[in-house]
Amino acid sequence: MGGFGGLVVAGTLLLWLPWARSGSTSLLDALFTATSAVCVTGLVVVDTGTDYTAFGQIVILLLIQAGGIGVMIFAGLAFLLLGHRLSLRARAALGSSMLQRDVASELRSIFGRILRFVLVAEGAGAVLIFIGLLPARGVAHAAYSAIFHSVSAFCNAGFSLYPDSLSGFRGNPLVLFTVMGLIVLGGIGHPVVVDVWQRLRPRRGDRDGPRRLGLSSAVALWTSAALLLAGFALLLLFGSAHGGLPWSDRVLDALFQSVSARTAGFNTVDIGELGLAPLFVLVLLMFIGGSPGSCAGGIKTTTFTLWLAKLRSRLRGEKSPRLFGRHIPGEITRRVSMIIGIAVVWNLVGVLLLLAAEGERTDVGLHDVLFEQISAFGTVGLSTGLTPGLGAVARLWLVATMLVGRLGPLTIAMWIFARKTPGIRYPEGRIMIG
Repeated sequence: MGGFGGLVVAGTLLLWLPWARSGSTSLLDALFTATSAVCVTGLVVVDTGTDYTAFGQIVILLLIQAGGIGVMIFAGLAFLLLGHRLSLRARAALGSSMLQRDVASELRSIFGRILRFVLVAEGAGAVLIFIGLLPARGVAHAAYSAIFHSVSAFCNAGFSLYPDSLSGFRGNPLVLFTVMGLIVLGGIGHPVVVDVWQRLRPRRGDRDGPRRLGLSSAVALWTSAALLLAGFALLLLFGSAHGGLPWSDRVLDALFQSVSARTAGFNTVDIGELGLAPLFVLVLLMFIGGSPGSCAGGIKTTTFTLWLAKLRSRLRGEKSPRLFGRHIPGEITRRVSMIIGIAVVWNLVGVLLLLAAEGERTDVGLHDVLFEQISAFGTVGLSTGLTPGLGAVARLWLVATMLVGRLGPLTIAMWIFARKTPGIRYPEGRIMIG
């Protein structure tokens, strides 16, 4: 939390410098932009491409990169490079964030793999986007835009140099499919990518062939695929694009928004023009988000699947949930309930506060406020057009929501479970429910 807070403060001060802004950008605008970049959200109150200079845009890009990979990973790597040893508590926290029990014993190799993966993915993405932009743009602009959007897409940030996001590239499949690929890679989680890579490259002497995927990786992959396909089908069914468009464009728009809404925040259609049904589909996708150990936000795919498994086990009268033939410990299911509970309560409070702060506006509806709140919590960055006109109170609340959405539920859960349970047992009480 201190690392994210320090990055936000540093980014705010840098974006507030006269040579970082070219428009009438206020200190609150700089704070909002810095928080959105560090939390890889993508919500903006001013236009990134016109209201910030090249220096300001580079600052935003660096904040996105730092926030996407994670402050804890950078801190651990910095300690290793400086020759210092991490404390046991820091190693345990780092291990929990990576969802690998043995990560503390191989920090160097883990960090090396992560950084190589990031550089290769963003580099390849930048090359493909550059090729897609080159026919219509100059070499310098195409190169700069390709690097910026490659980093923004891989880190699931959703920041764009263009005021209409990627709507201008609806007829450019190379750019859109590259961005979608980067979003999926950045949102699936580094541990999952490493697990898949090790499965595809079995060690020498392994007579049993490629080993099975870990349970966490399998759940993340299956849930991500199911959400992507379900979101695509629902958006196509309920009309994610204007009805007058050709079917090929409508299919591509629905697919892109299904991928992007999970946590990235790019858009190829005007979100404010969508109907209530597709907006609700996007809200559900934004709330779930990506996978653990990734650049994504939301409650996470594994949390959502574990909650469904727990619900199924309760309906069937089973003692504990099962996934892929494995029993899930009670401690993990309790964390799932707590994370979802915290997320629901926070967002309900947020919707109420935003309605109280912005309710006097005639152009603001409940669906706009709900969409804005979930977008900030899920660190997505999509908006129906409400963000630029928000008042100071609403902006400060969204700043807090982006921070909570990026590291809040799991951090709070770890903090609570780290406490020792008092040795007191209270008598049972029976309450009638539903």
